[in-house]
Amino acid sequence: MPEPAPPGQALKGARAKEGLTQRALADLTGLPQRHISEMENGQRPIGKQTARILAQALKVDYRVFL
Repeated sequence: MPEPAPPGQALKGARAKEGLTQRALADLTGLPQRHISEMENGQRPIGKQTARILAQALKVDYRVFL
């Protein structure tokens, strides 16, 4: 069984699957685009509250980002 993707990779993949740019996801979630970039690159942790916000916008389970 493959290991789950790191949170940043999971975020980038889910965003791409929905056809969203970082800017579009930022507009949907109210999160700064810079923070989304940092999360995708592993420079910023994705907390539980943020994971829930991202998951709702990207139509996935929030736990994939933790």
